[in-house]
Amino acid sequence: MKKIGWKTATAIVISNMVGTGVFTSLGYQVPELHNTVSLLLLWLAGGILALIGAFIYAELGACFKQSGGDYIYLSRTYHPIMGYLTSWVSLIVGFSAPVSLAALAMGKYLGVENGRMFAILVIILITVFQCFNLKTSSRFQNIFAILKVGFIIILILIGILAVPSQPNALLWDSSWTGEIMLPAFAGSLVFVTYAYTGWNSASYIVEEIDKPKINLPRALIIGTVFVTLSYILVNFVFLKHASIEELQGKEDVANAAFLNVLGFQGVKWVSYFIALQLVATISGYLWVGSRVTQAMAKENHLWRHLEKENKYQIPIRAVLAHTIISILIILSGKFEEIFIYTSFVLQLLAAAAVSTSLFLKKKDRVLFKGNSFVLLPCIFLVFSLYIIYFTFINHPRESLIGLGIVLAGAILYLFDKNKLTENKKIE
Repeated sequence: MKKIGWKTATAIVISNMVGTGVFTSLGYQVPELHNTVSLLLLWLAGGILALIGAFIYAELGACFKQSGGDYIYLSRTYHPIMGYLTSWVSLIVGFSAPVSLAALAMGKYLGVENGRMFAILVIILITVFQCFNLKTSSRFQNIFAILKVGFIIILILIGILAVPSQPNALLWDSSWTGEIMLPAFAGSLVFVTYAYTGWNSASYIVEEIDKPKINLPRALIIGTVFVTLSYILVNFVFLKHASIEELQGKEDVANAAFLNVLGFQGVKWVSYFIALQLVATISGYLWVGSRVTQAMAKENHLWRHLEKENKYQIPIRAVLAHTIISILIILSGKFEEIFIYTSFVLQLLAAAAVSTSLFLKKKDRVLFKGNSFVLLPCIFLVFSLYIIYFTFINHPRESLIGLGIVLAGAILYLFDKNKLTENKKIE
């Protein structure tokens, strides 16, 4: 089997991270948070949390040496039901919902009249490319990842060099000290953590990475650092070129900001490139998500038919499963609702997976041999519980939808286990 190098692995990390969140989140944050320092601190905090998570996942991936990510870590450390639940959540929410959100955001930025139908067609087209061999998938991913990186850099440079719009949302007074203590600050972190979702993506395909002990940490850390710096600068640019009123409640905040910089014709090109770079996001989630589902299918009776690969070792049925679920999510929910319950469940999932690193024995660790390693998961877990609590308080309905998805997975696990027991008795 041909392996991918650290560059493609880094491209997957960046592609999975940079997507819907950074181009939509600010509109949901500014209604209650107005100070520039507190808003940028949100993105810095999210980046630090993601970087800590990347260090932890680099260690987990190097220790377990098996594709499947959270499923492998949780099922091997705790109990098969934990691995089952994380893969169920990944199938329904973790990878399929971000595909849906990215496709819907494409339609929003392009001003497509029938956004849902457009999103469905985009997902189907990208799925076709994912069903070829690994070389074709890698080339497709790398091309769009390069476009994504180039576009982000150009967007930042234009925004920084351009004269600030008047009025704009920049506010540098001392009010940030009060804002960071508000429940709204904690609640806004749910949008930020969603925007950083994907920092762990390369760990899910560790078996496809050449020299994973070296290339996995490199991909996770380089990808996360680049995205953190980009997110802080991008949001600064948005605040510099649009007022609070122009940003508030908007999903297409980049359009709101760059309309004041480039005018009506110029902002069209920004919209086109934002839509184009979301192709890499959709492709990355379909790629990684299908491998997680395949890992689960190998060990659970009810999912066994999703294990099958084509002649190029692509888990084609798992790819198609994610495609179908993404389409169903598009047809069933509103953008903000999907956004919030996805963010809530993914933070819960990440916290559970990170907690497994506390059980790694020092002699088994590959990258971190010292006792101080345990501080990383402890910091991550404290911040995760903080975010989860305030998300539930501020968005109870969406949080309950997320918990309902987890409960459905637990019921399915019991059915799957009973079915397997019955089959063994028949044999």
